[in-house]
Amino acid sequence: LWSENQQQQLAAQAEPEIAQADLAPLALELLAWGISDPDEMRWLTPPPAGAWRQALGLLEQLGALEPEVRPPRLSARGQRMAQFPAHPRLAHLLLMGQAAGAPDTACLLAAALSDRDPLGRESADIALRLEYLQGERSPSSALRGWVKRSEQLAAQFRRQLASPGNVHRLPSLQREQLPGFLLACAYPDRIARRRSSGAYQLANGRSAEFEAPQPLAKHKWLVIAEAGGLAGKSRDRIRCAAALDPRLFEDQLAELLREHTRLEWESSSGRFVATRERRIGALLLSSTAIDKVDDELRVRGLVELLREGALRQLPWNDDARRLQLRLEHIGRLDQAWPDGSMAALAESLEDWLAPFLAPVRRLADLKKLDLGAALRARLSWEQQQQLDQWLPERIEVPSGSSIRVDYGADPPVLAVKLQEMFGCEASPRLAQGRLPVVIHLLSPAGRPLQVTQDLASFWRDGYTAVKKEMKGRYPKHPWPDDPVGAIATRHTKVRR
Repeated sequence: LWSENQQQQLAAQAEPEIAQADLAPLALELLAWGISDPDEMRWLTPPPAGAWRQALGLLEQLGALEPEVRPPRLSARGQRMAQFPAHPRLAHLLLMGQAAGAPDTACLLAAALSDRDPLGRESADIALRLEYLQGERSPSSALRGWVKRSEQLAAQFRRQLASPGNVHRLPSLQREQLPGFLLACAYPDRIARRRSSGAYQLANGRSAEFEAPQPLAKHKWLVIAEAGGLAGKSRDRIRCAAALDPRLFEDQLAELLREHTRLEWESSSGRFVATRERRIGALLLSSTAIDKVDDELRVRGLVELLREGALRQLPWNDDARRLQLRLEHIGRLDQAWPDGSMAALAESLEDWLAPFLAPVRRLADLKKLDLGAALRARLSWEQQQQLDQWLPERIEVPSGSSIRVDYGADPPVLAVKLQEMFGCEASPRLAQGRLPVVIHLLSPAGRPLQVTQDLASFWRDGYTAVKKEMKGRYPKHPWPDDPVGAIATRHTKVRR
């Protein structure tokens, strides 16, 4: 029934639903069972980690989780939401409608959002759906089935709301404010503000617009219940929405706002300046300058700025960088040590650098930071001693010279003149023999002659060829026939 070429292009099997579904209902149900980690369950296909985190993020936005509790646990509101046979968004809408003294409107709206929308081509305004369901408009024959199904589901929601449970009360709303308020409770991530272009920016960072002129477009603020992609368009199409009164952010929707203090570098004044921002997701509602920034706030802001710059602004001098590399190596050898990689340090600035940031008030002050001291402060006295024993900055070679180890390579590199290693057959190893060292044997001019981790093999198999080539070029330096029996030296034969 289809060609061999088509057969070869077919997927082996359909993608499991759990790999692409919205996991918020699943997360709410598992948390209601007392399961906070999906790994506690056995799955044919485990839920994707990213989708699970996204589901928990939505539940947190809806107030279904106890704030700042790990592992996640349902709040009283979340436990109530889990009792409804509806998506967590709609369960939250129902509870907030009850709290606002408008349970009937909430039940009708939740029922309308639970079914396929039959009015998408007629109008994007959710208020039109409510007018049909509230009997203010007579439905056509094509809409009667939808109206009947919605009324039956709304009646089921009313019975659920009537069951015992604590109900917190909100200040009453005006009738025209209700649709926007209820949709904002269900879709806080889809609260949207009109841009100068006429398109709307959503709290989740996306952009959407009406495909055709709509009365709703006169409103600066919307809540978008449904949007879909358009072929060849970078913005989504708004299919169903409600106008939102921004005055609700000061009272009934205040819990959606997040206050954030932002610290920025102001080049004109040469100082760090702070502003207090009020946001709903990606939408900035207000920004207020802070005249006096306390130390704790400034340090927290500096940490964020440094993290955004991936540590590029920090004074990584040679000593601090070498210490960081040694810590990175020892952290790989022993997981009991703190991770010293640059990526881990960027993530843990609060732990190791924040205590040293209190004196920093200008960008120039960053250059005065002693990063070596900050890194060593992470270690106990015993660890500092062990670091110097296991991974010393320098290794003494047979000639008596103390040669710096290059920990920027993996394994570390010891670059030393060949004559200084005479008499040594065993290649050096660090960390009590657990970490090999690569030896770069150098010419008298400091150029690499041989790279090896096996000195004995080099003396036996490679030295003769090197000696033949180098002896005529550097006649004043010793090139003995027996390098293992010779005395190591950093000098020429004349000085000896």
